[in-house]
Amino acid sequence: MLHNKEILIVEDDPVFSRMIASFLEREGATVREVENGLEGLQALRQSIPDLLISDLSMPVMTGLEFVEEVSVEYPMLPMIVISGTGGMADVAQALRFGVKDFLIKPIEDINVVKKAIETVIDDANDDVHANDDFSQQWFKVCEDADRGASENELKWHLDALKHNPGSARELLMGLMPEPDSQQGAWRLSYHSLQSADANPIVLDYTWLMGGKMAFYVVDSASAGEDGTATTLMIRAFFNEFVRTQDVNERGFLTLVKRIEDAIRASSYASPIRAMFGVLNTADNQLEIFPAGLTATVDSCGTTSLLHSAHWLGKDSIHSQFQYVDMGAGDARVSLSEVGLNSFSVDIQRIA
Repeated sequence: MLHNKEILIVEDDPVFSRMIASFLEREGATVREVENGLEGLQALRQSIPDLLISDLSMPVMTGLEFVEEVSVEYPMLPMIVISGTGGMADVAQALRFGVKDFLIKPIEDINVVKKAIETVIDDANDDVHANDDFSQQWFKVCEDADRGASENELKWHLDALKHNPGSARELLMGLMPEPDSQQGAWRLSYHSLQSADANPIVLDYTWLMGGKMAFYVVDSASAGEDGTATTLMIRAFFNEFVRTQDVNERGFLTLVKRIEDAIRASSYASPIRAMFGVLNTADNQLEIFPAGLTATVDSCGTTSLLHSAHWLGKDSIHSQFQYVDMGAGDARVSLSEVGLNSFSVDIQRIA
């Protein structure tokens, strides 16, 4: 798999860099090594490798600055970043730049590096999966995926996060989108006050063609020690859903069923409190599917209660969509029954 592949390693620790390079060379790869981001950019201008591996903690030019620069200049170049457990905020930012995977030091099993590289290169050469998020690569959520081939890599990642709950929380928080975004005449913003001692409430959303916006909210703490893995799995299924399916009521029910089946079948995920929704700007309508989370929705001077006793993973497929007529184009969704946390989402038509 790595035979004749060219890999560029950007790492200021010569011992670690040589260890990885020697292993990859024995696997048939051609490896170039540089010590910092500036040298990395110079190496890229000489030739584009099949894969870039970069540390995030480096002198001269930080790894995050380097990764951001590469993502702009070479958007099709697949990247893997390496970090200690204390740098998960930077890892999350790098993943938002399009980095395909990350490895956490110390790396005790060198074969994890090999498998991560093979998976990233394989997906980069596949037109269907070239733009997949890291979570889609980990969980292999597409219908035709070979899940067994990546099971060891997935276990390594999830075990590392489970053994470092602070890092796991930092990763989930770092993957949250910007607090404000705008698409055409519509704006979404969220307001969050979260406990520093527990896994966070996580929101993600995607603006879509045809005047729609799909989103989900997950109370990652509600799944206990499986909260991080379950939340990342939901992220993977959601990203695959918006890439391949029509975002409508039937499509969301299919998504919920696939997630519930995966939770039941897995050894690392547990039932969790969640909520899915879609904004249909053409109809000024907000469609929400509660799966264990309770919320109030304020719109057009009225307040509605959204609730389902069925958690995601505990027959939430039997819950019902609830519809909110946004009238003038404003709505606030505020979560309740979330302990000390406070979390709300505002959707506004601004023109």
